[in-house]
Amino acid sequence: MKDKKNITQLRGLCLNKDRFPKAVLDWIQNENLWNIWVPKEFGGLQMSLVEGLGQLKSLAKIDGSLGWTITLCSGANFFIGNLQPTVAQKIFGVNASQICFGGSGGVFGKAEKQGDSYIISGRWHYATGADYLTHFTLNAKIMEDGKELENADGSPMIRSFLLPKDKVEIIENWNTMGLKATVTHSFDVKEVVVNEKYSFLYNQVLLDYPIFKIPFSAFADLTLWANYIGMAQHFLEEATAILPTEQLVTIEDTIAHADKNMIGFAQEMEDAISNQLVCSEDKVVKIHSQAVDSVKSITDSIVKLYPFLGVAASRENHQINQIFRDYFTATQHHIFTR
Repeated sequence: MKDKKNITQLRGLCLNKDRFPKAVLDWIQNENLWNIWVPKEFGGLQMSLVEGLGQLKSLAKIDGSLGWTITLCSGANFFIGNLQPTVAQKIFGVNASQICFGGSGGVFGKAEKQGDSYIISGRWHYATGADYLTHFTLNAKIMEDGKELENADGSPMIRSFLLPKDKVEIIENWNTMGLKATVTHSFDVKEVVVNEKYSFLYNQVLLDYPIFKIPFSAFADLTLWANYIGMAQHFLEEATAILPTEQLVTIEDTIAHADKNMIGFAQEMEDAISNQLVCSEDKVVKIHSQAVDSVKSITDSIVKLYPFLGVAASRENHQINQIFRDYFTATQHHIFTR
C-alpha cells in the first residue's frame, strides 16, 4: 500500500487497540489478505514468495499487529496446500476472502483414533488472531486404544487438524505489552470428533503450486523476518522526525542489509523451484541462521537509539512507543529466540 492517507487512517485505527475494529477487518477481507499465498483457483491472490514478503513487510510497517496477524493467519491459510483438494475446495470455494485459518504450532493435546475419525482434546496456546479466525489448526499426538502411536523411528506420531471455530473454546489470556490486537489467545478442544480428511501433515503437499514447494520452516523464517524489518522501518520513519539524520545511519544500514538478505534468499528459492531444484537442508539452516542474526542486529540498533528519543517515546499514545512494544513482543517468538 502506497496511499499515505490510507496508511495514516489504518495506523490511527490500530493504535493502542486490544483488537482490530470492524473497519480494519473489513479492509483485510476486501483486500483478500488472508489469502496471500492461496492459489487463484481457490479464490486467493497466489503471490510469489518475493511479492508476498514485500506485502507482509509493508503491512508490518503500517502497524505491527496488522502485519503480524496477517502473516500468521495467511501462513495458516498456506496449509491449503496440505489439505485434500476436495476439502480445500469445500472450504475456500465460497467467500474465500472471509476464510481465516490460525492456531498453534505446539503439540498440546491428543487425538484418539477411531475408525476414520479422531476424538481430539487439549489446550493449545498462542493462536494468533483467535478472535478473527474461521478455522483453528492444531497439532496432536495420535492415540489408539489409549496408547500413543509411534513412527518407525520411535518418535511420537503427530498429525495436524483443522477445526471450525464453533468446535473450540477461546481462552482470553493474551496479556502482553505489545501486539495486543493480534489477540493471540489459547483455546480448548474437548472431545471433538474430526474426520481424518480434515487432518494433514506439514511435509505432505497435495497441491502442485510453486509456493508449496518451499520448506515450511524456511517459509516461516522469511515471513516473520519480513515483519521485523517492516516494524523497524516504521520505527526509523518515526525516529526521523525526532533525531538528526547522522544518528540514524547505523539503524538505516542495518535495516537495508536485512531487507537485501531476506529478498535475496527468497529470490534464490524462487529460482531454484522454477528450475525444478529442491531446496537443500543446508540452505534452510542458513536462512534460519541469517534471519536470527539479522533480527538481533536490528534489535541492538533499536535499543541503542531508543534512549535518545525523549519522553515522547515513553508515551503510550505515541506511534514510536507502540512500535517499540510491538517489536519487542515479536522478538519473543520461539523460532527467533534460539
